[in-house]
This record gives sequence, structure tokens and C-alpha cells, in this order.
Amino acid sequence: MKYIFANWKMHLGIRESVALARAVMQTLRGEDDMPQVVIFPSFTVLNDVRKVMARSRMKLGAQNCGTEKKGAFTGEVSAHMLEDVGCQYALVGHSERRIIFSETNEIVAKRYKTVLLESKITPVLCVGETLVERQADNAQGYVSEQIVSVFNGVRIPRQKEVFIAYEPVWAIGASQPASVADVVSMHSFIKELVKKLTDVADNRIHILYGGSIDAKNVYAFLREKQVDGVLVGGASLKVKDFELIVKSATDVITAQEL
Repeated sequence: MKYIFANWKMHLGIRESVALARAVMQTLRGEDDMPQVVIFPSFTVLNDVRKVMARSRMKLGAQNCGTEKKGAFTGEVSAHMLEDVGCQYALVGHSERRIIFSETNEIVAKRYKTVLLESKITPVLCVGETLVERQADNAQGYVSEQIVSVFNGVRIPRQKEVFIAYEPVWAIGASQPASVADVVSMHSFIKELVKKLTDVADNRIHILYGGSIDAKNVYAFLREKQVDGVLVGGASLKVKDFELIVKSATDVITAQEL
């Protein structure tokens, strides 16, 4: 299985989101060997998008999740609220949350554990090093700290799978993504680290790549067995580009089954 996660970020209102969801649904019709597509719209349009995609193969995700069940936490959205609206996945620790909103490893860990242990939603942990850390040859060390802070001492429920999106900060929105070789190396490192920390089997750990993914370069990443999928940003807002990304995933799945 390959996974295509589409992060729409803070770009679309209700009408635009519904139209895009319908267009994406069209790209998934008539094919057997399809990737699992998960859409991550803004909070305000989750219910509208859920209604549109109710009978489709797509699944719904949230871009973030609060740390508490309920209470005086203005502006937060709890895991149970996200369950109510039909979310099956939630991004946690995206680089924009870490950098722009100063979310520390401790806050990210608390969000992750809340989603993991107190809801049916599957958390998707986002990790990735800065350019400074990459140039200092500390990429693995930096990512390791992010992962250990979340998984150290945590027991993964049997019904849950582990999803991690590796997004090197320096490659997000850049003209060039990370090299395939660097991504494969980091994915292998992440999977081995998670297995060591959690004792979860290989087939329950899924590592995705994100960072300037588009229709032209996605196949090169997806064809690698260490890359279980991609987290797509800007290209997921363009119907034709996203259709080509889905097609690339389908081609890889078909080729690997032969």
C-alpha cells in the first residue's frame, strides 16, 4: 500500500474545498490498485468535505489536535470533536506548528499521545531537521530527538498503526526536494528507531516523505520500498497535479505487485 496525504493548510473556504474534494474523488474512480488518499482540510470545512466524500475511498484528516478532552481552552479542537466530524487521521507536530507557533517537542508529544491513546484517530507525527542541522551533519540526531520525545515509554495500541511524515524543513516549499538517497536513508533510520522504541512490527510502521513533492518528482520517491507514501502540500491544491501524483502511486503499486 502507498499513502497520499494531502495537506490543504489554510488555503480554501467551504465552496473551494467541496469543489476540490469532488474533483479528487473523480481521480480515484475506476482503478483497482489505488493508494490510500487522505485529505487534511481546514477545521471549518471538515464537515462539508466529509459529506462530499462519504461514499468514496478517501479518508478525512485534521491538520492538528488539541491536548485536552474539554475545558477552557479557547481556540483548541479536541480529538473527540474531530472524531465527531469523521476524522480518521490527525497531523501532529507539522514544521509550521513547531516554527511559527513555537510548539516544542513536549507539546507535540502531548498532542500525539492524546490522539493515540484517547481517540480512534490515527496520529501522523511530522518530523524533520532544519538546514542548520543538516549542514552540521546532525540531521539524524535532530530527528531522533523529535521521535524519542514522542515514543519513549509509549505503548502503541494493537488497533493503531504508526505514521510518521519526514519533512526536512529546508526542503518544504523549495525549488528542490531532498535527494532520494537522503530520504531513503532517513526513512530507514526512522523505522529502525521507532521499532526499537515501541516494539511495533514493520508492517505497522509507515514512513512518508514531504517537502516540495509534485507530479514530476513523486514517482522517484514512491518507487522506493522505504517510502510508504507522501505528504503533499501545494501540489494537492491543483487538481491536475494531484491526479498525476495519484497515478504515479497507482503505477508503483501495480509494478510492485508484478
